[in-house]
Amino acid sequence: MNRTTVALLAALEAAIVAAVGIGICVVPLAVLWATQYHLTGDFAVVWKAAADIWLVGHGVNLTVTLDPQTVGSLGLPGAAAPFRVTIALLGFAALTAGLGVRTGLRAAETPYRSTGAISALAVFLAVSVLVTLTAGSAVVTPSLWRGIVLPPFVYALGIGIGFAFAGLRRGGDGRGGDRSASSSERPRDRHDDRAGERTNGAPIEAPGGAAPVAVAVAVRARLGTIPAPVRAGVLGAVRAGSAATAIVIGASAFILALLIFGNYAAIISLYEQLQTGVAGGVALTVAQLAFLPNLVIWLMSWLVGPGFAIGTGSTVSPIGTALGPLPGVPLFGVIPAHGYSFGLVGVIVPLLAGFVAAALLRATRRAHADGPLALFLTALGIGVVAGIQLGLLAWWSSGALGPGRLHDVGPNPWLVGAIAAGEVGVAAVIGLLAGGRARR
Repeated sequence: MNRTTVALLAALEAAIVAAVGIGICVVPLAVLWATQYHLTGDFAVVWKAAADIWLVGHGVNLTVTLDPQTVGSLGLPGAAAPFRVTIALLGFAALTAGLGVRTGLRAAETPYRSTGAISALAVFLAVSVLVTLTAGSAVVTPSLWRGIVLPPFVYALGIGIGFAFAGLRRGGDGRGGDRSASSSERPRDRHDDRAGERTNGAPIEAPGGAAPVAVAVAVRARLGTIPAPVRAGVLGAVRAGSAATAIVIGASAFILALLIFGNYAAIISLYEQLQTGVAGGVALTVAQLAFLPNLVIWLMSWLVGPGFAIGTGSTVSPIGTALGPLPGVPLFGVIPAHGYSFGLVGVIVPLLAGFVAAALLRATRRAHADGPLALFLTALGIGVVAGIQLGLLAWWSSGALGPGRLHDVGPNPWLVGAIAAGEVGVAAVIGLLAGGRARR
């Protein structure tokens, strides 16, 4: 497979990734336009609305300016003045990042992974620019620079994760060569890699590109200067902290699924009160599916302790729940007016996650990291990594959902990160001490 073929295939895949996300927005709105409005009016309105939804799904801020008639019909306090919608429908971001992982894995299987990644990002950037420039209306105005930057950033993040997975699958050699390459090509690839090392990163024409080889050599040389115990401790903390984050998020998703099934009647009742019809119900369901990752993260913040807010002055936490009027979103039927009955028992989840992740790490630690100070510092690092990751997720899931009191929706990322770091860190200390003897 030559360089041009890799670039074209990567560009095609990026275009498909963007089309899938945008199509999920366009199709329900087009069906609603056809059934409720009988194809009257300009289809550009449907496209602009879909583009706005796709952009806000990647974290792009929208500025909404309602006319007086609409403000009067909605009856929303504070809607007369322009307001911002900054909360992301993380389902779209998760979809883009997930498909980006697939792109990264595919590109890493070729000898031209840098070419594939750059080609894919260039096409996705072009699509983002086109969508951003054609989105917006007199009512909704998206942030221009965010619309151009954030969707490609999410896609690039997925590609980077795909490269990392491919490197781990190949034993961490970091080369992006194709395993199916002929035996006559493999010696030349190895020779080029060694040549890159001998020339200290000088430009060399190689199947994978000289720049990645030079960067990899420089990174390895810099990492080699770090003492082995420190390097092992940092890498172990990152792995175990990420595992603890995954455990907490997985438990939150499982509990949310149970809450949805347990409150099915309340959710259906809210659907019936809205009287959206079949087409409107489908569009509303798609929007709620895009919002599900936000709810998972909100439930994570509840398990950690700080909880979350749905409007200024409201709180949903293990120590108390105070809710005002809620938006008419059926999924909010899983939030009881007086809080969840299992109370502070939920704090067991982050504690157990820190303990399990640390115990698994302890079973694979080397002898030089068995000292009490090393164990304590590693446990501290596990808590910091998990706290940073969960805090970032909390920050990304929160924002402004509308005017007035809806300006403050979601968890407080600083509290979530700080408390999660403490809970996971304390449990990690116990897990490292009780995880058994290290393998030598």
